[in-house]
Amino acid sequence: MRTPFILVGLILLATLNGCSDSSEPSAQTTLAPPSETGILQVATRNGPTTYFIDRHQQAAGPEHALTKAFADAQGWELEWTLYDSTSAVLVAINQGEAHMAAAGLTHLPSRSETLAEGPVHTRINEQLVCHRDLSPMPRSPEEMADIDIVVTADSSYVETLDQLASEHEGITYEQDDQRTTELLLSAVAEKALDCTVADSNIVQVVRRHFPSLEIALELSAQHELGWYLPQEQTALAESSQAWMASEKGKQAIDAMQNHYYAYISEFDFVDLRALNQRIDERLPNYIDQFIAAEEKTGMPADLLAALAYQESHWDPTAVSPTGVRGIMMLTQNTAESLGVTNRLDPAAAIDGGARYLADRHERLPDSIPEPDRLFQALASYNIGRGHLLDARTLARELGKNPDSWEDLETVLPLKADKRYYPNTRYGYARGYEPVHYVQRIRNYRDVIASAFE
Repeated sequence: MRTPFILVGLILLATLNGCSDSSEPSAQTTLAPPSETGILQVATRNGPTTYFIDRHQQAAGPEHALTKAFADAQGWELEWTLYDSTSAVLVAINQGEAHMAAAGLTHLPSRSETLAEGPVHTRINEQLVCHRDLSPMPRSPEEMADIDIVVTADSSYVETLDQLASEHEGITYEQDDQRTTELLLSAVAEKALDCTVADSNIVQVVRRHFPSLEIALELSAQHELGWYLPQEQTALAESSQAWMASEKGKQAIDAMQNHYYAYISEFDFVDLRALNQRIDERLPNYIDQFIAAEEKTGMPADLLAALAYQESHWDPTAVSPTGVRGIMMLTQNTAESLGVTNRLDPAAAIDGGARYLADRHERLPDSIPEPDRLFQALASYNIGRGHLLDARTLARELGKNPDSWEDLETVLPLKADKRYYPNTRYGYARGYEPVHYVQRIRNYRDVIASAFE
């Protein structure tokens, strides 16, 4: 069943961009409490550790999961307003425009002076993250002098760096009011920046897609992430704290951690030696199924094998806490739509995954030439058709060719850029993921191809 919620503010007016200056005076908004209206109004921002729309066009994210569990426990519906930065969320909650902010906010004394503290749900460290090729790599605050450091504006990282700069000479940094922490990490991976600062949970999620990122230094002792509320919402703050401390609240935190974080520590940074070993030991068990799937769907067998390797490393029993499973890592909904009753049956899963990829391929415009059409089908398999169509529309608006995968590789990451995603139909997505997803599959295919000759 589709999760009921009211999605508000996916397309924000340009005036919201002015919310970055928390010193601007504004009239205080007084909201009726959710106990009266039955609606909990929540301010958040798009991001993989906060709130996003997944490839099935469903609301998702750690903050969404916890906030929905709290609202469900009270019998309330949710009304989300998405802001384009941490500072804009803080301004909105200071002005009483929402009942609470659930946006991966660090609890800081400076924030708690003007806001009511909600419950804590995650503990993190702040980390200095650099490209692994940076030399010398800063391994102490003393070695951070003259390093190019950029952080997202008005974040907790600003206070951390200010404190370090007061204790160690030569530490400087810039605040960026246009890019999120996730985008700054992407810039570091692309060597456009030396370093940035990020919460450890954000690094944990993003680093899987950018293995060139290296944690150079732990900058802080453990910090607490949680909700904030306007000062007048003290009763709601107390009830949310009580719920989070209850057995149901603890179960909700455990479920969120398992769904979004727990499996990441097991992520296998695949190298060529491991791939070649698995070509010898695992691939022979499934070559016939991949060939049969190609004969049925027209999808190349070596490509299907590379896709399966990307998804599961050819493990037919693979199970993710996020609910995908089997050699093709199909979701339950996708499997049911394909008539696959047992996702752990490799023959059925390979057949189903091939048919699903063929469907993604067939539903693309005929104007797309090969192999670009195949690459776009893979991207759709990964991120969802809606987000891919958004990127194609955005490509046209930017004067690029939506039928060119080379052009789409530069446009898809803009689905995580606040300058662009609010004006797209499906909103925020981690658009850099399908770019690297397709790249990895193409690389794997080059190595695997000889096994199908």
